[in-house]
Amino acid sequence: MEGSFKGILYPARLPTFHRIPAPASVADLVQWFWIPEWDIEPGRSSRQHVIAYPTSNLVVQGEVVEFSGPTTRAAYRDLTGKGWAVGALLRPAAVPLFTDRPGALRDQEVALALADLHGAVSAAMTPSLGDTHDGGARREGAVEAFVAWLVSLECEASEEALLANRMMDLIASEPHVLLIEDVASRLAVSPRTLQRIAGKYVGLSPSALIRRRRLQDAAERTRSDPTADLAAIAVELGYADHAHLTNDFRKYLGFTPSGYRKSFGEGP
Repeated sequence: MEGSFKGILYPARLPTFHRIPAPASVADLVQWFWIPEWDIEPGRSSRQHVIAYPTSNLVVQGEVVEFSGPTTRAAYRDLTGKGWAVGALLRPAAVPLFTDRPGALRDQEVALALADLHGAVSAAMTPSLGDTHDGGARREGAVEAFVAWLVSLECEASEEALLANRMMDLIASEPHVLLIEDVASRLAVSPRTLQRIAGKYVGLSPSALIRRRRLQDAAERTRSDPTADLAAIAVELGYADHAHLTNDFRKYLGFTPSGYRKSFGEGP
């Protein structure tokens, strides 16, 4: 499903990848869980290139649990060998559980001493000798372990935290929201209030969140519809013109829309 690849710049390069909705018990804290698994031939690697959702992630992988702060640009990771990761795309209300300064962790990953979480998720993802369960059962067990750990924190989101969630939901889902004033009007709060809660719960400004949604949408449209006129895509997504779309691509992705589209005709 194309929509499930939003933010992933080269979906064909993905390893086995699953996205699992968050159950109701942690719906205020987690948008969804994501689980990639890979087995790369010796001497080779697979580069994963993304323009991520503008929020933080909590990820169990290898020997560590990492908190990944909000990103400001496209990023990539080279996968080698055999491995897996189990990540939670955090909603804004969950961020204060792990940091009170998300803006200080932009484009950074920090290891957290969460042995209980690591042990429970790793145990679920690691098949025992003679285990006949399929990968789906392992993944479900890993998410159940992750959810149980989050529930054990006994976090009840405040009204302010839930407002931060609604702000993120509105910006992510409404393509006609182009200005912070649009968001403030829809949520019946002041732009200053939005600036404050975005800094506290996300680490990026509301304007940056809007820009990220537009850029993700533009990349997806450019990739999925190779015959669509780029100037028309720019207008459709609220850019002043094609040049502004191109400038955003260059600044945050490192290439132009036409260069990105051309790359899909040059093999993997």
